[in-house]
Amino acid sequence: MPIFYLSEKISFPPPHLAQSNGLLAVGGDLSMKRLLLAYRMGIFPWFSDDEPILWWSPNPRLVLYPDEIRISKSLKKVIRKKVFNITLDAAFPQVITACAHNRRRKGEGTWITKEMIDAYCQFHEQGYAHSAEAWCDGELVGGLYGIALGRCFFGESMFTQTSNASKAAFAALVLFLKKRAFEVIDCQVTTKHLIRFGAREIARKKFLAQLQSALKAPTIRGQWTNIPFYCD
Repeated sequence: MPIFYLSEKISFPPPHLAQSNGLLAVGGDLSMKRLLLAYRMGIFPWFSDDEPILWWSPNPRLVLYPDEIRISKSLKKVIRKKVFNITLDAAFPQVITACAHNRRRKGEGTWITKEMIDAYCQFHEQGYAHSAEAWCDGELVGGLYGIALGRCFFGESMFTQTSNASKAAFAALVLFLKKRAFEVIDCQVTTKHLIRFGAREIARKKFLAQLQSALKAPTIRGQWTNIPFYCD
């Protein structure tokens, strides 16, 4: 399959035209309109500082259905003891910045460039991007962020500075989404960490069909700090 080069026009080629590694297109921008269209089509940006903007739609796709989440006995114990105070949308800029720094500190490189941070902070201000935070003694020690459209949550990245912090935040977020009838959590690419939580691979065609179903529901926009949140 060819790699498509995007123009200033806000459009994407069909996801099924992506290369075998999931790469679909190059170029464009990270404007709100383009990002919204991308996610609605099952496409997401993923690139490094020294690369142009790259757009992906992998096959297979890793997803987690909220009803299928698996929480280990040790993590359940951490949650019951309330080792962490879990919040939503309380520190989005800090979470996305920490996700970038965490990967750099590990020498893994990161796709969370300054351009990405600025774009997703704007996405957050518009009520589409959300974060879950884990706090200990008033310090942010873990968290994750992603995009919510309809009844689909697109997970982007997570970080942890203390054992189990990001896991506790993730488990609490999934419970929050489950209580609000979210149909699917897009985990994008496969990791053993997410598989242990119950995520599984499905064909891109199936994911896109489920995404279109989830998008029929209204999007819960705004700051989720104003929504009752329980993680027991």
